[in-house]
Amino acid sequence: MDHERVVRDVTVRLPMASTALEACQWTVAALARYTPATISVLLQVHDRLRCVAATGAWQVFSTVPPKTGIVGRVYASAAPASVPDVTADPDYLPVRPDVTAELCVPVLDPAGRPLGVLDLQWSDPVELERWEETAARVAGRLGARIVALGGPPAESRSEKLLRHAAAMTAAPTDWDLMAAAITAARDVSGLSAAVLLLAGGHDSASGPLGEAPVADRREPRLGAPTGTPGELESRVRAELTEAGPAALGRMIARAHRNGSAYTLGEAGHPPTDDYLPLARAGARTLVAVPVGPPDSGGLLLIADERLLRPDSTTVNLMELLAGQAWTCLDRLRTLARLREQASSDPLTGLRHTGPFGQRIASATPGRTALLAIDVDGFKNVNDTYGHQAGDQLLVGLARALEGALRQGDELYRTGGDEFVAVIEVNRPEEAVRIAERLTEAARRTGRTISVGVALPRPGESAERTLGRADQALYAVKRQGRDGVRLAAA
Repeated sequence: MDHERVVRDVTVRLPMASTALEACQWTVAALARYTPATISVLLQVHDRLRCVAATGAWQVFSTVPPKTGIVGRVYASAAPASVPDVTADPDYLPVRPDVTAELCVPVLDPAGRPLGVLDLQWSDPVELERWEETAARVAGRLGARIVALGGPPAESRSEKLLRHAAAMTAAPTDWDLMAAAITAARDVSGLSAAVLLLAGGHDSASGPLGEAPVADRREPRLGAPTGTPGELESRVRAELTEAGPAALGRMIARAHRNGSAYTLGEAGHPPTDDYLPLARAGARTLVAVPVGPPDSGGLLLIADERLLRPDSTTVNLMELLAGQAWTCLDRLRTLARLREQASSDPLTGLRHTGPFGQRIASATPGRTALLAIDVDGFKNVNDTYGHQAGDQLLVGLARALEGALRQGDELYRTGGDEFVAVIEVNRPEEAVRIAERLTEAARRTGRTISVGVALPRPGESAERTLGRADQALYAVKRQGRDGVRLAAA
């Protein structure tokens, strides 16, 4: 084998390649004329090695995660790997059952940084040492040509959008979802800043971006930042905050009334009044896309300081992104409502036995007090006035008991007229005082309660602690009800 001729013939056409993909495909095809090897070129695209050219293989791995396989090892180390027996190398990724040897060399740029790898695999005997030198020379020429052509092929914007859509679908919280959506907006559009305006309220139990419940906040607002904003984004956020809810509402209403909008990138044309805050922040290019329905959705704004001219495809991609983000957000909110309903008593809204069991399982000996509460004479109310009256009594009593507890104390409904408060205290006497506050709050509703108090002993199960609190409660019942008793330590 004349390896000099191999190098010459493989590289003679490289200067004529007009794209990096073309250069890789010509390299693989030319090498295949001199050896029966399975040949492939993998280049880094986004965060993976992607096969951009191959020949002679029954199967190729389209994408390979970082450091996976011999190809990943070579790319990460920028050092070639010559493997005479692939069965002895744990990193080998099987592509054909008859492969015996593999040679992988890095494709480097002129500065020595890896762009990808050139990989050859044989099923027949081969002089690996000679081919290693030849492959390294070919890979060096290929790397130089790839750099001259602008580097490895980038993801298309559609591929980026699909990748980001997968990230949004997998987002576990509203905040994670919005962070993924804003990152996607910047990446796919090529603009430097993105912010989200949220309409005034929705029926979710909790607000997006990890905020407090929004049921009482009906004004449009600026979504919380989902990372460290850039300079333009910081100025945009400051101007929008200064503009106030009314201005945000006009922007949202405009987008939902008229649809998406974008600047034409022409100097000398002032923005409409609604978008003056963005112009004051230094935005010269803008894409505005409505998100979700007008009453509970919002508006996605993507901006840049450069005077650009977004095309209609960019806007279409942003509309697809906004639609996917809203679908994912609506799913998260629905799941949150279902979880809340599953863990809450539908009558009083208090958490019930499921989360109560989880809470007392983490009780701290000597610190976590369990207050077992029973409504005195509740059966008589149901028998005399009916279950509707009994339900109204429980709802009013639950609100009164909640109001008598401290911030951080928790109240659960564990049965028909049975409640348990879980509180953290420094001394047993503190738990008794809080229990007495509960009895006073109950009296103000016209009813009385009996309360048994217990603190976990070292090594005692939570269920046993609750049993002692119940015994103390029954002792109160036997002594005339309407009182508090502390279980023996």
